[in-house]
Amino acid sequence: MSELSYRNLFDLHGKTAIVTGGAGILGRKFCAGLAEFGANVAIVDIDAKAVRDVAEKLDDRYGIKSIGIACDITKPDSVKEMMEQVVSSLGNIHILHNNAAGKSDDLDAFFAPFEEYSLEQWREIMAVNIDGMFLMAQAAGKHMVKHGEGGSIIQTSSIYGIMAPDQRIYEGSHYMGRAINTPAVYSTSKAAVIGLTKYLAVYWADKGIRVNTLTPGGVESGQNETFKQRYSERVPIGRMAQPDEMVSALIYLASDASSYVTGQNIVVDGGLSAW
Repeated sequence: MSELSYRNLFDLHGKTAIVTGGAGILGRKFCAGLAEFGANVAIVDIDAKAVRDVAEKLDDRYGIKSIGIACDITKPDSVKEMMEQVVSSLGNIHILHNNAAGKSDDLDAFFAPFEEYSLEQWREIMAVNIDGMFLMAQAAGKHMVKHGEGGSIIQTSSIYGIMAPDQRIYEGSHYMGRAINTPAVYSTSKAAVIGLTKYLAVYWADKGIRVNTLTPGGVESGQNETFKQRYSERVPIGRMAQPDEMVSALIYLASDASSYVTGQNIVVDGGLSAW
């Protein structure tokens, strides 16, 4: 009897993965990681040009099959059409990274104080962060159940889905040239992701479908020095994360290396939540 190859447990050749929010800062890294380990990747995002660009780069660099699909994950018909394109182009789906999160075009409304937050803005963010995640999990899970091959669903939450933001770090903090905070709708939606994960992990366990959460801490992505310094002072490791530092956790959860892991929340936060 040959010994088990632990290295091979991480191999994703022959697997098809969907990554929502795949054209974003973290999404591009997640797509590249899955492709490097051999998966064929469907990059799903709202921007048609951006997803095509990511797909072309993955094809050139890793020699796998990839497709970029523009999709509004808050619309059932758009999700259905996207799923059909993925299956037609790449075959059965084995991995879903439910990663997309909403960003408002109206930043004043998005960053408004809680006391003045509009229900319209709240629902706009919830539509992507929860409704879209529900629709994607439903569609991918249904496909996985039908084809009987099992699968892995990974859902991106946030450190602010498991703990409250420290409001003190936002004084004088800016991102892309404007004052920022973490709105309550973001924390609430990301907490809901963890609840959905646990429900689905138990619901589909007997079908061989594992469902887990990946929770990043703060990732450096253009914040000003004031924010980076104040945030880093809260973190035991003493700095913000780099986008690449989230990828290994995703590969673990997507692969057979985590074959006995389901319903869990893998927190990659530099120790912030351990204080």
